[in-house]
Amino acid sequence: MHTEPQASLVGEEYEVEVGPVAHGGHCVARTEEGRVLFVRHALPGERVRARVTEGGPDSRYLRADAVEIIDASKDRVEAPCPYAGPGRCGGCDWQHAKPGAQRRFKGEVIAEQLHRLAGLTPEEAGWDGTVVPAPGDKLPTGEVPAWRSRVQYAVDEQGRAGLRRHRSHEVEPVEHCLIATEGVSELGVERREWPGIATVEAIAASGSGDRQVILTPREGARLPLVELDRPVSVLRVEERDGGVHRVHGRDFVRERADGRTYRVGMGGFWQVHPQAPQLLVEAVMQGLMPRKGETALDLYCGVGLFAGAIAERVGETGAVLGIESGKRAVEDARHNLQDFPRVRIEQGKVDQVLPRTRITEADLIVLDPPRAGAGKQTVTHLSRLGARRIAYVACDPAALARDLSYFHESGYRPRTLRAFDLFPMTHHVECVAILEPVKEDA
Repeated sequence: MHTEPQASLVGEEYEVEVGPVAHGGHCVARTEEGRVLFVRHALPGERVRARVTEGGPDSRYLRADAVEIIDASKDRVEAPCPYAGPGRCGGCDWQHAKPGAQRRFKGEVIAEQLHRLAGLTPEEAGWDGTVVPAPGDKLPTGEVPAWRSRVQYAVDEQGRAGLRRHRSHEVEPVEHCLIATEGVSELGVERREWPGIATVEAIAASGSGDRQVILTPREGARLPLVELDRPVSVLRVEERDGGVHRVHGRDFVRERADGRTYRVGMGGFWQVHPQAPQLLVEAVMQGLMPRKGETALDLYCGVGLFAGAIAERVGETGAVLGIESGKRAVEDARHNLQDFPRVRIEQGKVDQVLPRTRITEADLIVLDPPRAGAGKQTVTHLSRLGARRIAYVACDPAALARDLSYFHESGYRPRTLRAFDLFPMTHHVECVAILEPVKEDA
């Protein structure tokens, strides 16, 4: 059967009024014919010339870049980063917006997702509508917080390190990433060549002086001798199984939060913003208010950040069960929490391990699921355990809103919701929702 290739509208230009911000780092606009455009590099209320970057006549919507600003918003600034802009680096979404406006846009997206997917107003979600910057991140317009303690550089055919363009495999070579922490920048990854390498992930621990690079070689290529501007451990990603192996130095970095040191091995998950672990632990503990002797679950527990904080507070008569799918993260969590005899860490997917534990009740639950959220099955199971409070840590407002609607069906409602701008210049935002059972009317 022969099908005609769909005609493309890429390169077509439209002059449009830009509407509200949408989830994903763009704004919504409509052409005169009523076509929906998702426009990057624009701001609400502007009039722009938008050039289509993706889509055809039959697409539900088109993606586009604002290539000319006809009427600018008062929230617009000159992008501090020389690599930002249409067709350039895709790492940031809002370099062209004032910092206060970026936080306002994130708040609008959270409110829209709560309304659309959970049927909640900000008041019903226990949220004051603000997105709070991390301490030290409130900088004057034109200055950019250096917050990214992990940067994944892509390497082009010439061996130059850079960052990928938006929704593309193409590499934008960079000499310096403004949002990278000093610890990452001082390694000098961008200043050397990487023949035979596909990606270089640079990690600069905030809780110690530990530095690490994880190299992914191109197919069949040999690993170059790595000499950077600071002492650094080197790991490589194996072609065969995608596993990470130590080349030299330690295979972990040490991080700190809540007065404890955590070992994070093989490039495992740890919050990227240096202030995030402490901020999130405080928000979760203030929301849960753990008491001596209580039992708790920490789901998607990583290397044990929340499990450690809860274990400290529930004391020797309390107990904590963590569940985590990553094998190395489980080893790290067990190592990090070995001084708590009443903490147990199980390995596997939450939706599979939780039923196997045969746990029928818990006082407190923390969940920090991946971007897709926890899902209906897991939420329904958790709601049956009778926890007096549940803390939900979310990196995606759409997944959070979906799961809040499932919790609502199962008898839990948000008591408070807090939003933190832990990814400045990007569209990402972190939320912490504290849930409690809906009180039955007597």
